[in-house]
Amino acid sequence: MNDKEKESIIPYAAAVIKLLQGEVYSDEPVWKTVTAYQREVFEYFSRIGIRFNLDEKEGFAYLTQDDDSEDYDLPRLIRRMPVKYEASLLCVILREELEEFDVRNTDSSVLQITDKQIKERIEMYFKEKSDQTKLLRDFDKYINQIVNFGFLKEIKNDSAADNEKTYEVKRLIKAKISNEKLEEIRERLRNYGNTL
Repeated sequence: MNDKEKESIIPYAAAVIKLLQGEVYSDEPVWKTVTAYQREVFEYFSRIGIRFNLDEKEGFAYLTQDDDSEDYDLPRLIRRMPVKYEASLLCVILREELEEFDVRNTDSSVLQITDKQIKERIEMYFKEKSDQTKLLRDFDKYINQIVNFGFLKEIKNDSAADNEKTYEVKRLIKAKISNEKLEEIRERLRNYGNTL
């Protein structure tokens, strides 16, 4: 790339590229660029039918695409992923854990949770042991799905027991699952549970 080509690159290009790759968090080097050029980033994406979402207080930014983008014959950049009952249940558990953490904790903004703690919370949702056993058998698959959603991040924890994984619950889950959405998912889970 020659000097002229370098000069033509917008100063917030790194922010745009990172956002196209996924969520951006305040602990990432590109965060400064995202916040410093937030107006320009917002305008850039709005011109192509994408919404730039920034929550400086919670420390994350991400992209969404409105349903009306289809009215303009725009292809979907942000894919919708169907979520199974089990993954929905895990999302509810993590969202509730984060809510409880925020109420009781003022010193830290980072919630860490082990797979054992998540499994203990799951047990409260099942009356039938066979349903619980089925979920726990495929637990890693559903956890990986939640990691792919950007709601969990595995962290290295040397003090954890053998084979016990520790995760950070990412604050993005609060934006993607609002209180209203949380109640809607709970209601669907209750209805689903009644039909089992």
